[in-house]
Amino acid sequence: METELSRSGTTASKPSVSPSYKWWVVFMLWFVCFFNYADRQALSGVAPKIQEEFGFAHERMGTVGSAFMWVYAATAPLAGFIGDRFRRKDLILGGCFFWSLVTVAMGWCRQFWQLVTVRALQGLGEAFYFPASMSLLSDYHSGQTRSRAMSFHQSGVYAGTILGSWLGAWFAVRYGWRSGFYIFGGLGMVLAVFLWLFLREPRRGATEVGPAEPAASPSLGVILRDVFHTPTAWILMLVFAGANAVAAVFLFWTPTFLIEKFHFKLTTAGLSGAVFIHLASAFSVPVGGWLADRFSQRWAGGRALVQMLGLGLGASFVMLVGSTAQVGILLAAMTLFGLCKGLYDANIFATVYDVVPARSRASAAGIMNTVGWLGGALATKLTGSYADRGPYGSAVANMSHAITFGGVIYLVGALLLALVVFKLAARDVRRA
Repeated sequence: METELSRSGTTASKPSVSPSYKWWVVFMLWFVCFFNYADRQALSGVAPKIQEEFGFAHERMGTVGSAFMWVYAATAPLAGFIGDRFRRKDLILGGCFFWSLVTVAMGWCRQFWQLVTVRALQGLGEAFYFPASMSLLSDYHSGQTRSRAMSFHQSGVYAGTILGSWLGAWFAVRYGWRSGFYIFGGLGMVLAVFLWLFLREPRRGATEVGPAEPAASPSLGVILRDVFHTPTAWILMLVFAGANAVAAVFLFWTPTFLIEKFHFKLTTAGLSGAVFIHLASAFSVPVGGWLADRFSQRWAGGRALVQMLGLGLGASFVMLVGSTAQVGILLAAMTLFGLCKGLYDANIFATVYDVVPARSRASAAGIMNTVGWLGGALATKLTGSYADRGPYGSAVANMSHAITFGGVIYLVGALLLALVVFKLAARDVRRA
């Protein structure tokens, strides 16, 4: 196997070991991504059980939920910086083993501070995954297949979200809410050890056309210049903060919302709260990746155009989820929102990688995650506080209005992406 010395001084294999291996990499990382989301999402499915056992109000439960996001957001820039300097394979699989162990520890918690601490540690471990994995995938897949590869990988997010929430609730009803954390965490540790035998580290910048990447690791100044030197990058990060704020509210609060407003049972709420949105996204995300790869060959802003369509079309369905009182309309709106969400999600990192050099892509993903999950953490916490203290007379009415406001956030994001598509992308992509 042909190898070369990587920047960190370790041996890195070229991604052209075999024509099919670049897709095997996507396949392997799909499973890591699955547990990345199943482990974090299991809490959402059992949140009502935890509130019942500990006597938590919505605001306190929101604190437990957002603890993961605050630490995840704070750690992500460091995770990205490290991902541009060390072997990404080590960060991906080492992180998977660590956060899986922490997931097991979630089942040991008996006090509020323990729940918050363990969720914070989970955020610390999971923060290293996306910067390293997105950078690694970009070195196996050029611009011609990058959106498709990342969109297939993104489907692992939806599978983990659906099964994490539903199975967490299913185990909670039958064996107690702690059992799901033991199972998900244990399987994640086994996966990390198994994939260590097969996942290979590629050469950085191997898929790029042009001069070879410099041997030295990029300095902090170079990374900041690479990431922030274009208006397009700034706007993409701002839009991600808003889109992730909406997504985080749906990820954490939907089961509770379905139980309190529509009187779903716990297991039904855990499944319905995830499956209608995220299964629909799993169907549309490959379409978003395929369209983006096609459009990007014709227009510099082709990937952003697909994202713009997703947010613009999805805004009305987000509003409908929060405002309707009919179960049939609710489920239809959730499904249509999920289809639109998949178009945006397919290109979160692929779009920004069009304007960021290969040497700084892990850092770019880390900074993206920081901005996005700060929005998610703030929205999750504020939704819980607003449910308890809002002006509409009941927690469920207040939560309904908070969800409806997410549609406004989507509309603003679509307008900002239109600015990228029609004004900024041609110049910024050429510059990169």
